[in-house]
Amino acid sequence: MHATYIFLLFAITFIGGSLPLWFKNLNDKQMHLLLAFSGSFLLSITFLHLLPETFTELGSKAGFYLLIGFFLQLILQRFTHGLEHGHVHIHEGDHHHHHVPLMSIMIGLSLHAFMEGLPLGFNYRMSGTEPSLYMAVAAHKLPEALLITSLFANNSNKSKSWLMLVLFSLITPLGAVIATKLGQSYYAMSQLVIMLIPVVAGAFIHISTTIFFESGTKHHMLTKQKILAIIGGMSIGLITLLFE
Repeated sequence: MHATYIFLLFAITFIGGSLPLWFKNLNDKQMHLLLAFSGSFLLSITFLHLLPETFTELGSKAGFYLLIGFFLQLILQRFTHGLEHGHVHIHEGDHHHHHVPLMSIMIGLSLHAFMEGLPLGFNYRMSGTEPSLYMAVAAHKLPEALLITSLFANNSNKSKSWLMLVLFSLITPLGAVIATKLGQSYYAMSQLVIMLIPVVAGAFIHISTTIFFESGTKHHMLTKQKILAIIGGMSIGLITLLFE
C-alpha cells in the first residue's frame, strides 16, 4: 500500500503540474481557490492526525520542534518567494514574471518538497494517519506544481519546463522512500524521523495560515468563494477521521 501511495503522489503532482503546458486559460482566481482548499485540508490533517501522533511520540518536546519548523519555513520563503502559498501570479504576460529567480525558487521548493516527504516514511499509531497525510500532501503539491510549471513555461522553454516538473514530482516521493528505508535500517535514523515530523508539521501550519491571510484577495479579506473552499478542505479533513 505504501508503494501505491507514493506512485499516486507522483502521478497527481506530475499530471496536475502539466496542465499549464497544455492549457493556457488558468487564472489567478482559480489558483487561489485551489490553494485555499488545499491549505485548509493540509491544516486539518496536521491538527487531526499529525499533531496527536507527534505529541504521543515526543510529549512536550514536540512543541519545540513545531516552533523550529514554523520559523524554518519562514527562512525557506527567502528562496521560494512564497510560491508554495500563491505569491507568484500565473496568468501569462504578468509583470511578476520578469526577472524571476527560477533556480532560487526551484532549490527552495525542492528543500520544502523533500521535507514534506519525510513524515510519509513513518509508521503511525493511528491507521488513518498515513492515507490522510498522503491525501493532504498531494492536495498541497497540486497547486505548487501548477505554479512552478507555469513559472518555468513563461520564463523558459517547454523542454526545461517538463524536466523541472518531472524532477519536482519525484522529490517528495523520494523523501518518503529515504525516510522509510533509513528508519527501517537504522534506529538512530528512525528517531531522527520522529523528531522531523513536528518540524514539518510546523512548516505546514505556517504555509496553511499564510494561504488563508495572504492569497489572492484585496486587503486580505475572505471572499464567499474562498470561505467555501476553506470549508470544503476542512470538511474532507474531518471525514478522514472515519479512516480510524
